[in-house]
Amino acid sequence: MSRLRRFAAVAAAVALPACGLTLAAQSTASAAPNFQVPFKCGVTVTAATFSGHNPANSVDFQKSGITGMPVLAAAPGTVTRVANEGSTSYGRWIELDHGGGWRTRYAHLSEQEVSVGQSVGQGKEIGKAGATGGVTGPHLHFEENLNGVTQKAVLNGVAVPYYGKKDFTSKNGCGGNPYSATQVCGSGFSVIDQQALGTAGTAYLLYNSSSKENCVTTLKAVSLGTASAASAFLEVQGSTRATDSGNFTYYAGPVKKNAGSTCVKWGGSVGSSSYESPFEHCG
Repeated sequence: MSRLRRFAAVAAAVALPACGLTLAAQSTASAAPNFQVPFKCGVTVTAATFSGHNPANSVDFQKSGITGMPVLAAAPGTVTRVANEGSTSYGRWIELDHGGGWRTRYAHLSEQEVSVGQSVGQGKEIGKAGATGGVTGPHLHFEENLNGVTQKAVLNGVAVPYYGKKDFTSKNGCGGNPYSATQVCGSGFSVIDQQALGTAGTAYLLYNSSSKENCVTTLKAVSLGTASAASAFLEVQGSTRATDSGNFTYYAGPVKKNAGSTCVKWGGSVGSSSYESPFEHCG
Protein backbone atom coordinates (compact mmCIF):
# COMPACT_ATOMS: atom_id res chain seq x y z
CA MET A 1 0.00 0.00 0.00
CA SER A 2 2.19 2.77 -1.13
CA ARG A 3 1.56 6.20 -2.46
CA LEU A 4 2.90 6.97 -5.93
CA ARG A 5 6.62 6.39 -6.12
CA ARG A 6 8.44 7.03 -2.89
CA PHE A 7 11.41 5.09 -1.71
CA ALA A 8 10.37 2.42 0.79
CA ALA A 9 7.18 4.26 1.55
CA VAL A 10 5.85 3.86 -1.92
CA ALA A 11 6.14 1.20 -4.50
CA ALA A 12 5.70 1.66 -8.17
CA ALA A 13 2.40 0.28 -9.32
CA VAL A 14 3.01 -3.18 -10.62
CA ALA A 15 1.61 -4.57 -13.81
CA LEU A 16 -0.01 -7.96 -13.63
CA PRO A 17 2.18 -10.61 -15.14
CA ALA A 18 0.63 -11.90 -18.31
CA CYS A 19 1.10 -15.43 -17.04
CA GLY A 20 -0.98 -14.64 -13.97
CA LEU A 21 -4.02 -13.03 -15.52
CA THR A 22 -6.07 -16.18 -15.85
CA LEU A 23 -6.87 -18.02 -12.66
CA ALA A 24 -8.17 -21.54 -12.44
CA ALA A 25 -11.95 -21.59 -12.45
CA GLN A 26 -13.51 -21.56 -9.03
CA SER A 27 -16.85 -23.16 -8.28
CA THR A 28 -18.73 -21.28 -5.60
CA ALA A 29 -17.36 -18.44 -3.52
CA SER A 30 -17.36 -18.71 0.25
CA ALA A 31 -16.88 -16.27 3.08
CA ALA A 32 -13.39 -14.82 3.17
CA PRO A 33 -10.84 -16.52 5.39
CA ASN A 34 -9.78 -14.50 8.43
CA PHE A 35 -6.68 -13.19 6.66
CA GLN A 36 -3.85 -12.18 8.99
CA VAL A 37 -1.02 -9.70 8.55
CA PRO A 38 1.62 -11.68 6.60
CA PHE A 39 4.45 -11.01 9.04
CA LYS A 40 5.56 -12.59 12.32
CA CYS A 41 3.60 -12.19 15.54
CA GLY A 42 4.11 -8.74 17.07
CA VAL A 43 5.63 -7.11 13.99
CA THR A 44 4.08 -3.73 13.15
CA VAL A 45 3.94 -2.74 9.49
CA THR A 46 2.28 0.08 7.58
CA ALA A 47 -0.44 -0.97 5.16
CA ALA A 48 -0.56 1.59 2.34
CA THR A 49 -3.06 1.88 -0.50
CA PHE A 50 -3.22 4.38 -3.31
CA SER A 51 -5.31 5.23 -6.35
CA GLY A 52 -3.86 3.79 -9.52
CA HIS A 53 -2.26 0.77 -7.87
CA ASN A 54 -2.28 -2.23 -10.20
CA PRO A 55 -4.32 -4.25 -9.55
CA ALA A 56 -6.77 -2.02 -7.74
CA ASN A 57 -7.19 -2.73 -4.00
CA SER A 58 -3.66 -4.11 -3.67
CA VAL A 59 -1.80 -3.38 -0.45
CA ASP A 60 1.85 -2.43 -0.03
CA PHE A 61 3.29 -3.30 3.38
CA GLN A 62 6.07 -0.89 4.33
CA LYS A 63 8.57 -0.91 7.17
CA SER A 64 12.11 0.33 7.69
CA GLY A 65 14.47 -2.60 7.18
CA ILE A 66 11.78 -4.78 5.63
CA THR A 67 14.23 -6.47 3.22
CA GLY A 68 14.80 -10.04 4.39
CA MET A 69 11.92 -10.05 6.87
CA PRO A 70 9.98 -13.36 6.89
CA VAL A 71 6.71 -13.31 4.96
CA LEU A 72 4.00 -15.61 6.36
CA ALA A 73 0.89 -17.19 4.86
CA ALA A 74 -2.08 -14.95 5.68
CA ALA A 75 -4.36 -18.03 5.90
CA PRO A 76 -4.03 -21.80 5.41
CA GLY A 77 -3.81 -22.82 1.79
CA THR A 78 -2.05 -24.55 -1.08
CA VAL A 79 0.76 -23.00 -3.12
CA THR A 80 -0.40 -22.47 -6.71
CA ARG A 81 2.36 -20.19 -8.09
CA VAL A 82 6.03 -19.64 -7.37
CA ALA A 83 7.16 -17.33 -10.15
CA ASN A 84 9.95 -14.93 -11.06
CA GLU A 85 9.28 -12.00 -13.40
CA GLY A 86 12.88 -10.78 -13.12
CA SER A 87 13.26 -7.00 -12.91
CA THR A 88 9.66 -6.31 -14.00
CA SER A 89 6.20 -6.44 -12.46
CA TYR A 90 5.91 -8.70 -9.37
CA GLY A 91 9.53 -9.87 -9.47
CA ARG A 92 9.65 -12.95 -7.27
CA TRP A 93 6.12 -13.78 -6.14
CA ILE A 94 3.93 -16.50 -4.61
CA GLU A 95 0.23 -17.26 -4.83
CA LEU A 96 -1.78 -19.33 -2.33
CA ASP A 97 -5.21 -20.89 -2.87
CA HIS A 98 -7.43 -20.81 0.24
CA GLY A 99 -10.52 -22.45 -1.27
CA GLY A 100 -13.92 -20.99 -2.09
CA GLY A 101 -12.43 -18.81 -4.82
CA TRP A 102 -10.04 -17.00 -2.43
CA ARG A 103 -6.34 -16.57 -3.21
CA THR A 104 -3.58 -14.34 -1.89
CA ARG A 105 -0.48 -13.02 -3.66
CA TYR A 106 2.84 -11.93 -2.17
CA ALA A 107 5.20 -10.03 -4.49
CA HIS A 108 8.66 -8.41 -4.72
CA LEU A 109 10.12 -11.16 -2.53
CA SER A 110 13.86 -11.51 -2.05
CA GLU A 111 13.46 -15.25 -1.37
CA GLN A 112 10.81 -17.91 -2.05
CA GLU A 113 10.71 -20.84 0.36
CA VAL A 114 7.81 -23.01 -0.82
CA SER A 115 6.95 -25.03 -3.92
CA VAL A 116 3.83 -25.46 -6.05
CA GLY A 117 1.40 -27.97 -4.58
CA GLN A 118 2.69 -27.56 -1.03
CA SER A 119 0.10 -27.18 1.74
CA VAL A 120 0.89 -24.39 4.20
CA GLY A 121 -0.71 -23.49 7.49
CA GLN A 122 -1.59 -19.99 8.57
CA GLY A 123 1.60 -18.35 9.82
CA LYS A 124 3.89 -20.63 7.79
CA GLU A 125 6.93 -18.77 6.47
CA ILE A 126 6.75 -18.78 2.66
CA GLY A 127 9.50 -16.32 1.73
CA LYS A 128 11.23 -13.08 2.61
CA ALA A 129 10.37 -9.50 1.69
CA GLY A 130 12.51 -7.60 -0.77
CA ALA A 131 12.57 -5.29 -3.79
CA THR A 132 12.53 -7.56 -6.83
CA GLY A 133 10.54 -6.62 -9.91
CA GLY A 134 9.47 -3.15 -10.97
CA VAL A 135 9.81 -1.24 -7.72
CA THR A 136 11.63 1.83 -6.43
CA GLY A 137 12.01 0.60 -2.85
CA PRO A 138 11.59 -2.54 -0.76
CA HIS A 139 8.11 -3.53 0.41
CA LEU A 140 5.68 -6.44 0.25
CA HIS A 141 2.92 -6.23 -2.35
CA PHE A 142 -0.15 -8.15 -1.10
CA GLU A 143 -3.51 -9.07 -2.63
CA GLU A 144 -6.68 -10.77 -1.39
CA ASN A 145 -8.34 -12.09 -4.56
CA LEU A 146 -11.80 -13.60 -5.02
CA ASN A 147 -12.28 -15.46 -8.30
CA GLY A 148 -9.48 -13.45 -9.87
CA VAL A 149 -10.64 -10.01 -8.68
CA THR A 150 -8.62 -8.17 -6.03
CA GLN A 151 -10.83 -7.27 -3.07
CA LYS A 152 -10.42 -4.51 -0.49
CA ALA A 153 -8.19 -6.11 2.09
CA VAL A 154 -9.33 -7.04 5.60
CA LEU A 155 -6.72 -8.15 8.16
CA ASN A 156 -7.87 -10.01 11.27
CA GLY A 157 -11.31 -8.47 10.84
CA VAL A 158 -10.02 -4.89 10.41
CA ALA A 159 -10.54 -3.18 7.06
CA VAL A 160 -7.53 -1.62 5.38
CA PRO A 161 -8.28 2.06 4.53
CA TYR A 162 -8.68 3.10 0.89
CA TYR A 163 -6.85 5.28 0.19
CA GLY A 164 -4.31 5.95 2.88
CA LYS A 165 -2.05 4.33 5.43
CA LYS A 166 -2.66 2.41 8.63
CA ASP A 167 -0.33 0.55 10.99
CA PHE A 168 -1.16 -3.09 11.72
CA THR A 169 0.47 -5.24 14.38
CA SER A 170 0.54 -8.87 13.31
CA LYS A 171 -1.23 -11.56 15.32
CA ASN A 172 -0.18 -14.14 12.76
CA GLY A 173 1.34 -17.18 14.43
CA CYS A 174 0.76 -15.79 17.93
CA GLY A 175 -1.12 -18.93 18.91
CA GLY A 176 -4.76 -19.39 19.73
CA ASN A 177 -7.81 -19.28 17.48
CA PRO A 178 -7.69 -16.18 15.26
CA TYR A 179 -11.50 -15.94 15.25
CA SER A 180 -13.82 -14.66 17.97
CA ALA A 181 -17.42 -15.74 18.54
CA THR A 182 -18.71 -12.30 17.56
CA GLN A 183 -16.73 -12.40 14.31
CA VAL A 184 -18.31 -15.75 13.44
CA CYS A 185 -21.89 -14.76 14.29
CA GLY A 186 -21.63 -11.27 12.84
CA SER A 187 -22.52 -7.68 13.61
CA GLY A 188 -25.05 -7.09 16.37
CA PHE A 189 -24.42 -10.34 18.28
CA SER A 190 -23.07 -10.39 21.84
CA VAL A 191 -21.93 -13.37 23.90
CA ILE A 192 -24.45 -14.23 26.65
CA ASP A 193 -23.08 -17.65 27.67
CA GLN A 194 -20.14 -19.93 27.01
CA GLN A 195 -18.88 -23.35 28.02
CA ALA A 196 -15.33 -24.68 27.86
CA LEU A 197 -14.96 -28.09 26.21
CA GLY A 198 -12.05 -29.13 28.40
CA THR A 199 -8.96 -27.80 26.64
CA ALA A 200 -10.30 -28.62 23.15
CA GLY A 201 -12.34 -25.49 22.58
CA THR A 202 -15.31 -23.42 23.73
CA ALA A 203 -18.99 -23.35 22.76
CA TYR A 204 -20.62 -19.91 22.71
CA LEU A 205 -24.22 -18.70 22.82
CA LEU A 206 -24.84 -15.20 21.45
CA TYR A 207 -27.89 -12.98 21.07
CA ASN A 208 -28.85 -10.12 18.77
CA SER A 209 -31.33 -7.84 20.53
CA SER A 210 -32.36 -6.20 17.26
CA SER A 211 -33.17 -9.33 15.25
CA LYS A 212 -34.14 -11.44 18.32
CA GLU A 213 -31.85 -14.17 17.03
CA ASN A 214 -29.63 -16.52 18.99
CA CYS A 215 -26.39 -17.79 17.48
CA VAL A 216 -24.15 -20.69 18.52
CA THR A 217 -20.58 -21.31 17.43
CA THR A 218 -17.88 -23.63 18.73
CA LEU A 219 -14.31 -22.34 18.50
CA LYS A 220 -11.52 -24.90 18.43
CA ALA A 221 -8.42 -24.55 20.61
CA VAL A 222 -6.61 -27.59 19.21
CA SER A 223 -5.55 -28.65 15.69
CA LEU A 224 -5.96 -25.05 14.56
CA GLY A 225 -5.73 -24.68 10.79
CA THR A 226 -6.30 -28.42 10.33
CA ALA A 227 -9.75 -29.82 9.55
CA SER A 228 -10.98 -31.89 12.50
CA ALA A 229 -14.30 -32.85 14.06
CA ALA A 230 -16.35 -30.07 15.64
CA SER A 231 -20.03 -29.18 15.94
CA ALA A 232 -22.44 -26.50 17.13
CA PHE A 233 -26.19 -26.78 17.69
CA LEU A 234 -29.12 -24.61 18.69
CA GLU A 235 -32.63 -25.76 19.60
CA VAL A 236 -35.47 -23.34 20.30
CA GLN A 237 -38.00 -25.01 22.60
CA GLY A 238 -40.79 -26.46 20.52
CA SER A 239 -38.77 -26.36 17.30
CA THR A 240 -36.37 -28.68 15.46
CA ARG A 241 -32.73 -28.61 16.47
CA ALA A 242 -30.30 -27.03 13.96
CA THR A 243 -26.78 -28.48 13.89
CA ASP A 244 -23.57 -27.71 12.03
CA SER A 245 -21.27 -30.72 12.28
CA GLY A 246 -18.21 -31.80 10.31
CA ASN A 247 -14.47 -31.30 9.99
CA PHE A 248 -13.51 -27.66 10.41
CA THR A 249 -10.23 -25.76 10.62
CA TYR A 250 -11.20 -23.18 13.27
CA TYR A 251 -14.87 -23.30 14.24
CA ALA A 252 -18.27 -24.93 13.77
CA GLY A 253 -21.32 -22.79 13.06
CA PRO A 254 -22.68 -20.23 13.09
CA VAL A 255 -26.10 -21.76 13.82
CA LYS A 256 -28.80 -19.09 14.10
CA LYS A 257 -32.47 -19.21 15.11
CA ASN A 258 -35.04 -16.62 16.08
CA ALA A 259 -35.86 -17.18 19.76
CA GLY A 260 -37.26 -13.99 21.25
CA SER A 261 -38.56 -14.89 24.72
CA THR A 262 -38.46 -18.67 24.08
CA CYS A 263 -36.07 -20.98 25.95
CA VAL A 264 -33.14 -22.43 24.02
CA LYS A 265 -30.92 -25.47 24.34
CA TRP A 266 -27.44 -25.08 22.88
CA GLY A 267 -23.98 -26.59 22.80
CA GLY A 268 -21.28 -28.11 20.68
CA SER A 269 -18.26 -30.37 20.52
CA VAL A 270 -14.62 -30.56 19.53
CA GLY A 271 -13.42 -34.11 19.05
CA SER A 272 -14.73 -36.20 21.95
CA SER A 273 -15.36 -33.21 24.24
CA SER A 274 -18.96 -31.97 24.11
CA TYR A 275 -21.53 -29.87 25.97
CA GLU A 276 -25.33 -29.72 25.88
CA SER A 277 -27.21 -27.18 27.96
CA PRO A 278 -30.67 -27.54 29.47
CA PHE A 279 -33.42 -25.31 28.10
CA GLU A 280 -32.46 -21.88 29.43
CA HIS A 281 -32.13 -18.16 28.60
CA CYS A 282 -35.89 -17.96 28.32
CA GLY A 283 -36.21 -14.20 28.60
